[in-house]
Amino acid sequence: MEQATAQATERRALRTLLALNGAMFVIEVSAGLAADSMGLVADGLDMLADAAVYGLSLYAVGRPARAKVRAALGAGYAQLTLAAAAIVKLGVALVHGSAPEALPMLGISLLALGVNVWSLAILKRYRQGEVHLRAAWIFSATDVQVNLAVMLAAVLVTVTASGIPDLVIAAGICVLILRSVTRILREAYRERARL
Repeated sequence: MEQATAQATERRALRTLLALNGAMFVIEVSAGLAADSMGLVADGLDMLADAAVYGLSLYAVGRPARAKVRAALGAGYAQLTLAAAAIVKLGVALVHGSAPEALPMLGISLLALGVNVWSLAILKRYRQGEVHLRAAWIFSATDVQVNLAVMLAAVLVTVTASGIPDLVIAAGICVLILRSVTRILREAYRERARL
């Protein structure tokens, strides 16, 4: 009975996180495209990848350890795929240039930061838990750094009157995402070897 209660609590938390990140994906990508901000687009794609992480983690609740490892691996590869998409979009922006609008960047990043801090608060109890939940924690912690980076880009775009800071920060976001992907894939493969 206690295990069933714990699983119900995990499911509820993951459903909330899935809804929050899915909504923020739509908001950030739409705002990023409207404001010509690659930083917001990259962060929005990261939110979509996080939604995939939460969906896969939701699938893994109550399943055997192998399913949880598969969920963590799936989440890692989903993040990797979206990071590749962000890198391609960044390359296009580098070739064609961009003129990001700082105010929407700052406002949407503040909203995303609030969502990610809320997500971390929800996940705090699970950060040392099973591998699929550790993956969720790692990606959410990375997102806070990403939000702060986009806010910095907004300030630098204003100060320099140039789109270059946005592109540099977008590239940095891609590096952060790839770093978190590497970490969770390493943990998932290590966990799989123990099974």
